[in-house]
Amino acid sequence: MGTGTSRNADGGLHGGEEREESLDQAGGQLYVSLKMENYKKKGDLIPHIYGSVPLVGSWDSTKALSMERESASMWELSFVVPPNHETLDFKFLLKPKHGYMPCIVEEGPNRLLTGGTLQGDARHARLALFKLDNEEVLEYQVFIKADRVSPFDLAASWRAYQDNLRPSTVRGIPDVSINAAPETGHENGSSASLELDLEHYVVPAPSTSANSGLVYAANLAENPRSLTSSGVSGDRPATIKEMEVIIPDPSKVYSGSGMVESKSVGTFSPLQKQDSHRGLFVDRGVGSPRLVKSSSSSTFSFDLKLDSKNKNSMPAAAGAVAAAAVADQMLGPKEDRHLAIVLVGLPARGKTFTAVKLTRYLRWLGHDTKHFNVGKYRRLKHGTNQSADFFRADNPEGMEARNEVAALAMDDMIAWMQEGGQVGIFDATNSSRSRRNMLMKMAEGRCKIIFLETICNDERIIERNIRLKIQQSPDYAEEPDFEAGLQDFTTRLANYEKAYEPVDEGSYIKMIDMASGHGGQIQVNNISGYLPGRIVFFLVNTHLTPRPILLTRHGESRDNVRGRIGGDSVLSDTGEIYMKKLANFVEKRLKSERTASIWTSTLQRTILTASPIVGFPKIQWRALDEINAGVCDGMTYEEIKKNMPEEYESRKKDKLRYRYPRGESYLDVIQRLEPVIIELERQRAPVVVISHQAVLRALYAYFADRPLKEIPHIEVPLHTIIEIQMGVTGVQEKRYKLMD
Repeated sequence: MGTGTSRNADGGLHGGEEREESLDQAGGQLYVSLKMENYKKKGDLIPHIYGSVPLVGSWDSTKALSMERESASMWELSFVVPPNHETLDFKFLLKPKHGYMPCIVEEGPNRLLTGGTLQGDARHARLALFKLDNEEVLEYQVFIKADRVSPFDLAASWRAYQDNLRPSTVRGIPDVSINAAPETGHENGSSASLELDLEHYVVPAPSTSANSGLVYAANLAENPRSLTSSGVSGDRPATIKEMEVIIPDPSKVYSGSGMVESKSVGTFSPLQKQDSHRGLFVDRGVGSPRLVKSSSSSTFSFDLKLDSKNKNSMPAAAGAVAAAAVADQMLGPKEDRHLAIVLVGLPARGKTFTAVKLTRYLRWLGHDTKHFNVGKYRRLKHGTNQSADFFRADNPEGMEARNEVAALAMDDMIAWMQEGGQVGIFDATNSSRSRRNMLMKMAEGRCKIIFLETICNDERIIERNIRLKIQQSPDYAEEPDFEAGLQDFTTRLANYEKAYEPVDEGSYIKMIDMASGHGGQIQVNNISGYLPGRIVFFLVNTHLTPRPILLTRHGESRDNVRGRIGGDSVLSDTGEIYMKKLANFVEKRLKSERTASIWTSTLQRTILTASPIVGFPKIQWRALDEINAGVCDGMTYEEIKKNMPEEYESRKKDKLRYRYPRGESYLDVIQRLEPVIIELERQRAPVVVISHQAVLRALYAYFADRPLKEIPHIEVPLHTIIEIQMGVTGVQEKRYKLMD
């Protein structure tokens, strides 16, 4: 490694003073390579090294370090010398393959290496002599090389050593295996067995856990701004005067130049047609290019001016999401840089459920997203004791009041977008064309609207949703009689059904019978661009089928014990106990779920952890590999702090965005995990994910709807299982600690 080593023809080092001076001036850490070569070596004798503290810390021959075979005649051992132990005192010895034979120590005095320079006789420096019992002398040629190297090269050497000289123990295991038998016996000894009652292992979840299923989803939406801007206490509803807003006339059909009506997919309305010499402008959603006429040319050019006024217009993201956001900023119309997803649908069709899931997904991707629920605004302004008559289409007072709170919520959402917000989810029935026209008029020139209509024809799902509504909605919190509440809501639903007008204008997505996860249909019209495309793809894969997702780290690895990051080491003794306990847990917890599957990374510590689990398909995901530490792979945090202080401080300041040199950041990890999230949403059976700390932090943050900035600090301890229960009521969490 490195340069600056000068040798005699016989292989020894010379120029000791110059060499020591050059090493001291070069900086970095001392790297020493020791090699022994003998073409006539006896095959049952293995070269070893023993000596002072920096090597093995003992002159006990049983603790000698084995040299690695580099070729048929050459053996090598290299190591990094701690700065406070740059004087090495050592000797070579030969150890027989069979332990019952004595070791053979080299003849002559100890070897002394000071600051990278070998002291003493030059002949002794290049030869090692071993005297056998029969007085035969074995002669080895010795090569000693010392260099000052940078921490980057040290880390790269460590990684190469791990990858090449310590081959994986799981190379023979295929990426996908079904009902594979474990490599080792399925032991259920006292150290690995579990009590029959799994509840014995339940531990409290963090206060910021994923238990959104315990809260009415609409209550998690944004609060009206007037409650804070005008000093109104959250303990009482705002008054009419405090929440005044100008409402556009919904009776006037909106036909502004920014809205295109298209009643069938792939067709253009008259509004889209322009004079032939001006070209054809088609509103293609977020990310579409805005064509502008050049003053000096008859051709069109792209307007590449970024909007510098939006202080938060770019998502906190990397990779494809960041690239798409840049394209939207540079090429899209100004109003398209803010996206409003406007829910449409009858009550009890899963609108709020869909809004919450979509909000969580977009936030996790890095888009600043907020959920505005009009029902929450209505309850804060008009109270929770409104009867079904309030929702009649022929009740002018009720219609005016509902349009007023809808306009207030829309005004709040647009104001937030003008301050830098990116995606607003507008959650209400919006069941009439006049209401939707009002919203489009308010959004004109400010944001792009995409309608998201949820349609459900499954009476069983509708009935279940109605019952959940009666049980959870604040509208019926003061109604002690469930049947009376059910009757009132049924009447309210009938009032909406009489006046319901399906979406057939503008850009829209229709979800038809998608809740069950057994098919259904999605219709899209006038949708393009990266973000709308991701939204459609996400919605295609979501459903309400309840199922658990189990998240756990691999069992403790040897690198965990050493405090080293990254690497691909095997399990420690403690980790092997956990892998057996985990197999017992999965067998008990999922004994009736034979369609479950086990997902691991491609690193051997997760594959080994999953190996005793039988009866379920196992899939290896490259996307589930631990965060790539780049040149720091295999180092401890103390080593990084000491040898790479600038990197250590940069990571400490912003762990979310910090990218290891030649490695990854947490934002990079989130981007590669998006396919995993989509597949977890699509799955209808339980999934056990065995992965790594950084990866599980990112996955858990999605389900718990935790802010991106918190992801690097989420606690995901070893030997603990996080059970995420997904279903119609939201997300609930339970934790099991199998070992201390």
